[in-house]
Amino acid sequence: MNLRDDGITLALTGASGAQYGLRLLECLLAAERPVQMLISEPARVVIGMETNEQLPGRNGDAQRHLATRYGAAEGQLRLLGQSEWTAACASGSGAPRNMVICPCTTGTLAGLAAGTSNNLIERAADVVMKERGQLILVPREMPFSTLHLENMLRLSRAGAVIMPPSPGFYHHPQRIEDMVDFVVARILDHLSIPQELMPRWGHEREHRTP
Repeated sequence: MNLRDDGITLALTGASGAQYGLRLLECLLAAERPVQMLISEPARVVIGMETNEQLPGRNGDAQRHLATRYGAAEGQLRLLGQSEWTAACASGSGAPRNMVICPCTTGTLAGLAAGTSNNLIERAADVVMKERGQLILVPREMPFSTLHLENMLRLSRAGAVIMPPSPGFYHHPQRIEDMVDFVVARILDHLSIPQELMPRWGHEREHRTP
């Protein structure tokens, strides 16, 4: 497999919705994108609660597990620790131009809006914003408080794309996986990565026209 040069930073935080992040990882790897991945400690707990995945405690073992599980080519996936401040995503001179935090906790939103960079996830996102790259945030919370909305507004004004996981139903989903794919497809569309998970609105009708 010949890997593309346009890698992506993917972070999972401790909000509900680990399925979105793991499905996105699978699709990014299938699209031959190098992925620098960050998983917070709360996200590890949520992954164990919401999915059948049981990530090993050691970072190297967890990386090998995910690479095998989701079909990564050699060197395509790198799982970073929260204290790896020498990682490429921590510096504007080496960070990927695109980053997705999926799912994104409201605590992470607050840290990003304040620019605190208290951990590598926040620092990587701060780098993407300051370098005018694309930062996609997938906040999973309901309802949003005024503070949550104000933080999202501040981040949107700074250039981030706020994309709550709100699946549509016009494609008549039959399984939970169909609803997950709807959200992941929208993320891939914003990353300009071709996807066949879900046709864009109107395209399916066009294809059915004689």
